[in-house]
Amino acid sequence: MAINTLEAIFTRSSIRSYTNEAVSSEMIHNLLDAAMAAPSAGNQQPWHFVVVTNNDVKAKLATVSPYATPADKAPVVFALCNKKSGNRFEGCVPQDMSAAAENLLLAVTANDLGAVWMGIAPEKDRMEKVTAVLSEAGIDMSDLEPFCLIAVGHPQKPITERPSRYKEDRVAFVK
Repeated sequence: MAINTLEAIFTRSSIRSYTNEAVSSEMIHNLLDAAMAAPSAGNQQPWHFVVVTNNDVKAKLATVSPYATPADKAPVVFALCNKKSGNRFEGCVPQDMSAAAENLLLAVTANDLGAVWMGIAPEKDRMEKVTAVLSEAGIDMSDLEPFCLIAVGHPQKPITERPSRYKEDRVAFVK
């Protein structure tokens, strides 16, 4: 059952354990649609998404970083990559990619799925390893640079509302 936007924001958390239930093709499409609805500088939309459901490739992605082990356990892993060329506002690419990643994460939560964001960029060794894994899997990475991996699946445990992270001392008002 889908939940509203604020509920998705306040219940979103990093989920690293999943059931064996597959994520439907329709849901994968919806998650990608949500990710691509993100704002980007000058509408440059620098993103490219690699959707990985192959168990061997997911197992290899799980080795690219000490924090990437959930990739091996998730039914689907999204590799968010950005174009290396043709971006009008190169300095804004990380912001654009982060917005797309957050949209995907919120869509996951809104649809009662779980996900975890596994950072890849700007760590060159991790980026090179992801590039190698995806290239070996047949993806043309010549103009793509890995940004992050997002493992997605049906959570093993129910997702509950997390405590508020609001901190008054981190807010200033100019009136």
